[in-house]
Amino acid sequence: METKLSTDLAERIREATGENVFLCYHCMKCTSGCPLMEHFDMAPNQIMRAAQLGMEDLIFESKSPWLCASCQTCTTRCPQGIDIARVMDFIVGEAMARGIKPKVPEVALFNKVFLRDVDILGRSYELGLMVEMNMRTKKPFKDVDLGLDMIKHGKIAFLPSVIRKRKPKSEVIPPEREANEVGYYPGCSLHSLAKEFNISALATLEALDRKPVEPKDWICCGSSPAHRVDHKLSVQMPLESLALYEMEGVSEVTLPCAMCFNRFKSAAREVRLDPELKQEMDQELGYEYQDSLAISSLLDYVVENVGLEAIAEKVKKPLAGLKIACYYGCLLTRPPEITESKEPEYPMAMDRLMKALGAEPIDWDRKVSCCGASLSLTATDIVLEMSAEIIENARARGADLVAVACPMCHANIDGRQSQMDITEPVPALYFTQLMALAFGMPEEAALKFNMVDARPLLKERGLL
Repeated sequence: METKLSTDLAERIREATGENVFLCYHCMKCTSGCPLMEHFDMAPNQIMRAAQLGMEDLIFESKSPWLCASCQTCTTRCPQGIDIARVMDFIVGEAMARGIKPKVPEVALFNKVFLRDVDILGRSYELGLMVEMNMRTKKPFKDVDLGLDMIKHGKIAFLPSVIRKRKPKSEVIPPEREANEVGYYPGCSLHSLAKEFNISALATLEALDRKPVEPKDWICCGSSPAHRVDHKLSVQMPLESLALYEMEGVSEVTLPCAMCFNRFKSAAREVRLDPELKQEMDQELGYEYQDSLAISSLLDYVVENVGLEAIAEKVKKPLAGLKIACYYGCLLTRPPEITESKEPEYPMAMDRLMKALGAEPIDWDRKVSCCGASLSLTATDIVLEMSAEIIENARARGADLVAVACPMCHANIDGRQSQMDITEPVPALYFTQLMALAFGMPEEAALKFNMVDARPLLKERGLL
């Protein structure tokens, strides 16, 4: 039997992504670190090898690229600096563009419905997305119990937000801003599923004498579906909002959501490194993007910009005796080329913040483990397994609760905990909720919205 090898696929990957798959020498660091490896039919390094050999049929028949959670572990750990997660995105995007049947149809459907809703509405519509996914996958009663519990806790926005998209204009003169004003991009979830994050974030910023500036017409960052399906779209969507913040005259934009932060940093970096893409994006926006904004996660903003000493001075009710597992998830720190994190594998910013609030951050194993992220609606069993491991590890290491900094992580770790096979529940609070408590603002901590109620624990410890 004749064996045919081809470099066509590798060349298409390099042309579309800039990634050279021939740099891979199969050290298997990507595979050994992949949190989804046991659910893949091809390991990440096998995907790379097949791309080197031009084995397109093998690659496009694999479900691995479709199940990739884009956690960036492989990209961060690759000694050759290959963006393996980007290669996975390319495979999914090309399969869809060529009409190749998706190997995990639920993921393809999720991407399609999410992006269609965002195109029409400007922002994601979580309730509509969940209902449509259930109906179109012929599982109308999936997560009904969870949905009812979410309604009970006030976490469901019944009506979508409709944003009138407007083209930025280069001739607009930005207003002068005070030194304590900062751009604030809440992202779609903080207006619905993660409203406790938004309430506590705004309250703590005010307590720290920071004034958030939020343009009313910001749009969705595109989340996972955009970069899985259309790379240029994944750049354009964050840039549309970044342009609005430039027009507002702020020097920095801070983002509570880890996914939004990662997408904003990625888009800004892409146009910074690719002049042709920058020109194309400027033409698409009708605005010359200035790249004038510092982009920070809200966690880094309060720790680095405000400072731990200033935060400690605001503490009125120290979180003494509270043992906290600080969970960063995937996208706050990875990959460091994008996030600029100095501690991508074992970050400590939230730990230092908890210590400033009087709590005891614990050492544990899962602080940057993937929770399953956007697979929550498409591969729920996998998400429950991955998230349960995070909860169980936090409990085993002696944590009273888990502190998080991402709505997607919180939706899995807090929201789905009742569905997990775990020893006992562990409360999961946003770091801003813990700040609000320590600042003596229990109402602004918005604890009533959490699915796993932390109030009995906090009352027992004398913190409420």
